[in-house]
Amino acid sequence: MSSPATAAFALTYRVCPQHPQGHLFAVELVIDDPSAGLLQLTMPAWCPGSYMIRDFARNLLHLVAEDGQGRPLALIKRDKQTWEIATGDTPTVPLIVRYQVYAWDFTVRSAHLDCTHAYFNGPSLLLAVTGLADRPCRIELRPPVGDTYRDWRVATSLRPLTAEPLGFGAYQADDYADLIDHPVEMGRFDLVSFTVRSVPHRFAISGRARCDHARLSQDLVRLCEQHAALFGELPLDRYLFLTAAVADGYGGLEHRFSSSLVCTRDDLPRPGVAAETAPTAGYRRLLGLCSHEYFHLWHVTRIRPQALMAGDLSREVHTRLLWAFEGITSYYDELALVRAGCIDTPAYLQLLAETVTRVMRTPGRLVQTLAESSFDAWTKFYRQDENGPNAVVSYYAKGALVALALDLTLRQATAGRVSLDDVMRALWERHGRTGVGVPERGVEAIAAQASGLDLDAFFAQALDSPDDLDLASLLATVGIQMRLRPATGPKDLGGAVERFAPVAAGPTLALRLRAGTTDAVIQTVLSGGAGESAGLAPGDQVLAVDGLRATAENLERLVAAAGEPVRLHLFRRDELLELEASPHPAAADTCELMLLDPAPPDAAQGRAAWLASLA
Repeated sequence: MSSPATAAFALTYRVCPQHPQGHLFAVELVIDDPSAGLLQLTMPAWCPGSYMIRDFARNLLHLVAEDGQGRPLALIKRDKQTWEIATGDTPTVPLIVRYQVYAWDFTVRSAHLDCTHAYFNGPSLLLAVTGLADRPCRIELRPPVGDTYRDWRVATSLRPLTAEPLGFGAYQADDYADLIDHPVEMGRFDLVSFTVRSVPHRFAISGRARCDHARLSQDLVRLCEQHAALFGELPLDRYLFLTAAVADGYGGLEHRFSSSLVCTRDDLPRPGVAAETAPTAGYRRLLGLCSHEYFHLWHVTRIRPQALMAGDLSREVHTRLLWAFEGITSYYDELALVRAGCIDTPAYLQLLAETVTRVMRTPGRLVQTLAESSFDAWTKFYRQDENGPNAVVSYYAKGALVALALDLTLRQATAGRVSLDDVMRALWERHGRTGVGVPERGVEAIAAQASGLDLDAFFAQALDSPDDLDLASLLATVGIQMRLRPATGPKDLGGAVERFAPVAAGPTLALRLRAGTTDAVIQTVLSGGAGESAGLAPGDQVLAVDGLRATAENLERLVAAAGEPVRLHLFRRDELLELEASPHPAAADTCELMLLDPAPPDAAQGRAAWLASLA
């Protein structure tokens, strides 16, 4: 018999960080009303918002089941992530399933457990029951046993039922999709609280870090308000940023009522710094990450591609729309920073120039179209090998540039009457509020309808051709000059300048070196470059250039100072080779942006409207 507390829920999950030292979660699943005959359990293969098969079932251990009288039931494994239980004609209820999950993946997508904290993203931990996915669920979060963990608490956006002061206790979810859409952090963390449009927001920081809570909350209020102003409403009653601060890290994953972030601890705003001080590059990066995931609150979690709504979590779900959902978000995450007053216009142009540079330094942009990048994300973008830069273009970075081009095209062609802001509001009204999925050409159609323009040629080039965009002409309409020049070194990403200065094209082998080592080990040989012509290959360790020892730090300088041809000694596997290479002049792939001041009246007015606060 079910207890009164659980009778309203078809499924009850009990989760405990049972063995922190062994990184094992214990999960108990109580099925109150199992179907007769066969009951099917499945573990997702991927998680929403991250388009790669991760096979979470590989971490599942000791799966057992019993009926309501404690008698063991046979489990039959049907494939890598599916099990069946023979329940009989009249199952004795409730049916109970127990298992453990090994959790040692410190990312926002999976689960991690040790003696300092516990984190899980629902798809990596919670089995689904076929046929009951649309039923209400209850989840009980329990602390690990022992005095070591007595001050642990919980941070999650789940709706509480009977949660205790530290957050442990029972929570509820509308269905399985809702259940796995609320990541959970257990442990010791700082909590920053603020309000946006009367909606409570929290920012939980785990890990050892010092942070100016007042500045962080002030900037996040302004930033979140910009996004709410764009869409005209804030469609929730709570929001949580779950943030893990580490020595070196960056990443995020969106959810309907929260986001999971990993940041470098030095990116947090430092205490004691005046509020009017411009944000450091690291803090600017963190604000951009928060902005990106918060924008997804509307765009991805509520405005959703039809293909993803119709698919499931057992296999890949292909769509050409990732350019729009991640690319447009990547455009607005930085645009919102300047609109909110978190950064000034030159700082925004610095970020924009760096995005252009990253795209221009990717030979794959001339091979793969943006629509192909979206569609093939599962097998190409998220599974890149050493040849990735030569074959793939990022639908985040190039998608952001297409969003910029679309925005400036709409503004110019309609004399400022229509912008990408209007397209986003139309998407919200038609698809976000209604829950109707966006069809494969839906974004293009709404852009054309909102503007009254024929945009077929624009989208044919932007999405279905690998040709470069003419950003220089579009930026000129808002009083910004753009040029591409050779890089002055491997760390030169271009940026905002007061004037364009001459830059000579130095010699280069067109290589990318492996990060994390002082040795000059080649990660990628860029197509069409001198290194490729010389026969250099990924994995080669360059030992010397013209008889001088080469390292990751000095390789570029040695090549620039050498004569021609350059004599290279290197290891390929365990064999010593000697090659000759003739360096090419560095390509003009580094973007600089310069504000015209004063700009022509129309351009100045257009720029002001483009960057103006919406709040």
